[in-house]
Amino acid sequence: MRKAILFLSGMLLLLQCSPYQKLSPMKSMVEDLRYPFPVKFQELSSGPRMAYMEQGQGAETIILIHGLGSYSPAWKNNIPALAEKYRVIAIDLPGYGKSSKGPWTGSLEFYAESLMEFADSLKLKSFHLGGHSMGGQISMVAALKYPERIQKLILVAPAGFEPFHPGQKDWFRSVATPSLTLLAKPRQIRENFAINFYAMPEDAEFMVEDRIAMRSAEDFPGYAYIVAQSIKAMVDRPVYDYLEQIQQKTLIVFGKDDMLIPNRFLTGGSTNDIAKIGDEKIPDSQLIMLEKAGHFVQFEAFERFNQSVLEFLAP
Repeated sequence: MRKAILFLSGMLLLLQCSPYQKLSPMKSMVEDLRYPFPVKFQELSSGPRMAYMEQGQGAETIILIHGLGSYSPAWKNNIPALAEKYRVIAIDLPGYGKSSKGPWTGSLEFYAESLMEFADSLKLKSFHLGGHSMGGQISMVAALKYPERIQKLILVAPAGFEPFHPGQKDWFRSVATPSLTLLAKPRQIRENFAINFYAMPEDAEFMVEDRIAMRSAEDFPGYAYIVAQSIKAMVDRPVYDYLEQIQQKTLIVFGKDDMLIPNRFLTGGSTNDIAKIGDEKIPDSQLIMLEKAGHFVQFEAFERFNQSVLEFLAP
């Protein structure tokens, strides 16, 4: 009994000491999420209302796609530097961030088609495309499906290079439920973010705070739904067997200390080995491995990342 009382007292003390106790609950992700740059919206004829941030007025355009469970502010350390020479557009995929929530399939084809519909609405005939993690896999699907629209490809710690056997795919499908997101506690949320970094920087805390605060938002169930759909979509639409067909000049960037790729529980091995798979299979590719950087390599090592992207895109 005494041990149980001490345990409960310790848990209460931890909760009281949580730095997130004073966060204001969110009523709406669309209304209450704070973004580092002005947000615009574009209505797609297929249904979604897509939010995006736009900076720069260069002759060429870069569209940036965030990863699983993330949103466009994840590019906040990259947009200013890239916008000095390019028009930079960072989007919220349908179901994420300030974009509308709905019963979207979340398939990678759906996202590739939504991207093209979005580009059409801005009268963009062609553009450079950058994607982080799941956004990288979506970028590869878009490059394969619309090769004439994508000029150069920037894959940032992309999903899709790591093959999974049928049993592993079944495991992903079984755990990909909305309740996995709906019921996550603040400590778990913070640990999930921390593992994305080699050493989580202080200026990344806003992602944790947003993710915790959005649990009370009216559109949070729609977000939890699309996260589950997205996990299944990545499993059901592997790009591994099609990498040789990518025609665009491609930059691949990984952090050497990426703890998410490869999956440490299902696959094991090294990030470098997985990165080399993509580099060897994509015909015109260039691989950069950045020291002391994790899965969020573009955020954590933003100065080296931005310089690498600018050199890659230079004529």
